[in-house]
Amino acid sequence: MPTNNAPTAPVAAESLDIRHLSAEQLAGLGVSQIAYVRPVMMNGNLAYAIHAADGTPMAVADDRDLAVAAIRQHEMLPTLVH
Repeated sequence: MPTNNAPTAPVAAESLDIRHLSAEQLAGLGVSQIAYVRPVMMNGNLAYAIHAADGTPMAVADDRDLAVAAIRQHEMLPTLVH
């Protein structure tokens, strides 16, 4: 019987429907990979808050580009929230 060294195709995983995630599952989704930027007022000035995907505050930057750069520097995916 000949040996087939070709890699096998991955088993199809069930598709994830995010509409049916529990609150705990949603809170943990992307926590270590995603951070979001949200405009905030600090001391009467516009600033940009950086939060982990679960809402944990991480930092505040003076401008949006700086906030996004800080997220990328930490090898996370930046996301904007309006």
